[in-house]
Amino acid sequence: MAITSTPRSTPRNIITVTQLNRETSQLLAEHFLSVLVEGELSNMAQPSSGHLYFTLKDANAQVRCAMFRTQQRRLAFKPENGKQVVVKAQVSLYEPRGDYQLIVDHIEEAGDGALRRAFDALKLKLSGQGLFDVAHKQSLPTLPTAIGVITSPSGAAIRDILTVLQRRFAAIPVIIYPAAVQGDNAKHEIAKAIAAANRLKQCDVIILGRGGGSLEDLWAFNEELVARAIFDSKIPIISAVGHETDFTIADFVADWRAATPSAAAEYASPDQQQWLSRFISLESQLQQQLQRKLNQKQQTLDWLSRRLQQQHPGQKLAGNARRMEELEARLKLAIHAKIRHMTGIIEAKTAKLGQHNPALIINSHRQRQNYLRQRLFAAIRHKLEQFNQRLLNSSQTLHAVSPLATLSRGYAMAINPDSGEIIRSAEQLKPGDMVQTRLAQGRFTSLVKAINRD
Repeated sequence: MAITSTPRSTPRNIITVTQLNRETSQLLAEHFLSVLVEGELSNMAQPSSGHLYFTLKDANAQVRCAMFRTQQRRLAFKPENGKQVVVKAQVSLYEPRGDYQLIVDHIEEAGDGALRRAFDALKLKLSGQGLFDVAHKQSLPTLPTAIGVITSPSGAAIRDILTVLQRRFAAIPVIIYPAAVQGDNAKHEIAKAIAAANRLKQCDVIILGRGGGSLEDLWAFNEELVARAIFDSKIPIISAVGHETDFTIADFVADWRAATPSAAAEYASPDQQQWLSRFISLESQLQQQLQRKLNQKQQTLDWLSRRLQQQHPGQKLAGNARRMEELEARLKLAIHAKIRHMTGIIEAKTAKLGQHNPALIINSHRQRQNYLRQRLFAAIRHKLEQFNQRLLNSSQTLHAVSPLATLSRGYAMAINPDSGEIIRSAEQLKPGDMVQTRLAQGRFTSLVKAINRD
């Protein structure tokens, strides 16, 4: 009997479908830790779980994508079908079905990459030119006389700012310089608003800001025109653009950067409660200083009073009284001597006058005086007659044109009681005015209810 041997079969490495998909998934995860993929959103779906499922496609291919609910909180926009986006994702394989997919961590609208590059280039340029240097930063006023706000008058940012300023120090005026904060013309409006605030000089600190948004939404604050307007401002500017994680070129150029518009209002305004506490403290210190000063003055007054008592002025007053009596006696002697001297002079003059009796001259002058008196009286009578005749003529003329004569004929005269002005036209009156009316006998006051201007 021949014995033949059967060749032994070579063992085969057979794996299950599950193992294949698992190992493939591991290979993909290890090789593609994180990728950035650009494409168009389509087939958007969001079931009750809150996870987001969609397809990312371009002209030649497509890939399934999934974004878990916890990652969606960081989205700055609402994903919609047809939007061009860039996703940051991990390449994965859905093992139960063997479907190749992307697990998405973040989505941003396409174009942000280009904007980011432009942002970095401008930031490098302006930094090299010294626009970000601390040496150029202006300090904020401790107690501003007015606060300027440059933002959209209809946005949420202005409401947040006004709410905080009202709470912290409502007495400080707020001046709003309205400007668009998004769109092609926003950079020009912002730059013009900064220039206007500096030209008008109505405020001594400016809040420049808006609410959050995508990089494209905030792009007006990354424009060189706006950056140079901020740098040229003589008024300190607080930049408050977007949320805490958002940074713009305006933040680097501004004198102060706030994480939010509300935070900017906090920085720009003092705390009225702190100021009130400070005033109370200063008032207490002032009262203490005044009290110390009063105590010192009182001590000085007491010391002077004691010195005055020690140096009683009675002796000095007595000496002055004796001196006064002596001077009074000397004055009386001098007066008597002067009287005697003048009496002698008068007697001598009288004797000399008796030698030259003026009786004849006086009589001649008396006659001349009588003659002149008669002529004077005649001239006065003649002049009085002329004046009486002129007065009579003037009285007749005056009576002819006198308003009293007109009043006696039944007419009346209206007068403004406040100014005394005669009212000649209804244009001088309005309903509710008081009017005083004068008659030939007496006057009365009336209230204007209606006016006919015919």
